[in-house]
Amino acid sequence: MPCAPVHPTHPHHDHPPPDPRRWTVLALICVAQFMLVLDVTVVNVALPDMAADLALDRATLTWVVASYTLCFGGLMLLGGRLADALGARRTLLAGLAIFTAASLFTGLAQNAPALIGGRVAQGVGAALLSPAALAIVTTGFHGAERNKALGVWAAIGGTGSAAGVLLGGALTAGPGWPWVFYVNVPVGLALLAALPALVPARAPWPVRLDVPGALLVTTATGTLIYGLVRAGDSGWSDPLTLLALIGAVALYGGFAAVERSTREPLMDLTMLTRRPVVAGSFLMLIATALLISYFFLSSVHLQHIRGFSPMETGLIFLPVAVAVALGAHLGSRLVGRIGSRASAVGSLTVAAAGSTLLTFAPTAANVYITLLPGLAVASLGIGAVFVTATTTALAMVAQEEAGLASGVVNTFHEVGGSVGVAMVSTAAATGIAQGTSAGFTGAYTLLAVTAAISAALCVALVPRGKPQLTGGVHVH
Repeated sequence: MPCAPVHPTHPHHDHPPPDPRRWTVLALICVAQFMLVLDVTVVNVALPDMAADLALDRATLTWVVASYTLCFGGLMLLGGRLADALGARRTLLAGLAIFTAASLFTGLAQNAPALIGGRVAQGVGAALLSPAALAIVTTGFHGAERNKALGVWAAIGGTGSAAGVLLGGALTAGPGWPWVFYVNVPVGLALLAALPALVPARAPWPVRLDVPGALLVTTATGTLIYGLVRAGDSGWSDPLTLLALIGAVALYGGFAAVERSTREPLMDLTMLTRRPVVAGSFLMLIATALLISYFFLSSVHLQHIRGFSPMETGLIFLPVAVAVALGAHLGSRLVGRIGSRASAVGSLTVAAAGSTLLTFAPTAANVYITLLPGLAVASLGIGAVFVTATTTALAMVAQEEAGLASGVVNTFHEVGGSVGVAMVSTAAATGIAQGTSAGFTGAYTLLAVTAAISAALCVALVPRGKPQLTGGVHVH
């Protein structure tokens, strides 16, 4: 799930002596990162209860998921720059404070604007916290210890995703949906009390902040999502739908122009001329779009249409989380043996097969013989795609470009989650609005076709070589 970009390591003449508290610091900031990852999936199980309590329509439910990942991903590269400019410790604490306060505000929300506003603020806090936390890990450890520490950090992604669906079900079924946000508050306050005394302050680096670039790319993606969501209610020919989609293209063009003209761009667009980075970004975009869409669609289908409880829904998602982790493990072995292209094509073909099985779930009498195995098979493939994406992008570029490549890939990670949810929400608009299975077959079919077409595209897009990561840059 979400992970901060790793920026190019600044030159150091000599490493300072290791801080004896470094492992304690690692444990604490991993807890902070765990909260951020968890908040991507934890809300999915709570969506039907939120809709019932606050009278939320389909579009608002979509934004509950998309607004967080939109701001997290759109502002993450700026957050990394701020960590350089202001110091990682200061940026970490500011992001943690914003995220904690926003979690409380979101849990207290009594209407749609407050709920979405809280999710936006959570995303802003996450965009500050995550890159600063990773910067502290990479500067606090050296040599073999750094690889070990980064391995612990990377493991947080899969763990947070699995815990999110289970915790979301348990909290929604127990004290209620606001607690999927309230649970962050005591943890955040405890971290705010402990971290200032443990994290050393380091001198900031003189960097320029590309604020216009960050605002343009975030606004462009938000406009795109608005157009996609609106199409579900008003149709693709609706003037506002078309205006939003055209506006998104124009804003992305403006972002590209700003990045080419600024001295220190937010995103080095020349990275998108590197075939491995383009391939890795494409795979990350598709994998995240599929996975978050599975959670969103299936949660609404199970609870809104089938009458499952939040806890039952969370338990159904447990094999999905296990399948993603297993797929990632298998993918890490597979990509080194058969190469990136074969791994990508094979993994997406598995995801397409699982998604095809899902198309029978809306009309099947028993979801345990359609939806559950379909989700498990599709997620197995997606886990392998995640690994293939990161290894292709990072192991097939020069070492000094690995940090820039990771930033690009992780931006596409968050964009994929937001756009994927918007697309399937529009495809299943009728069923979500009316509480029927109408549209869900079409939405699952869209996912199956997307996975199949992506597998075919990988034959031409993904390099054929066998990537070999040497350690030093980790994403998830």
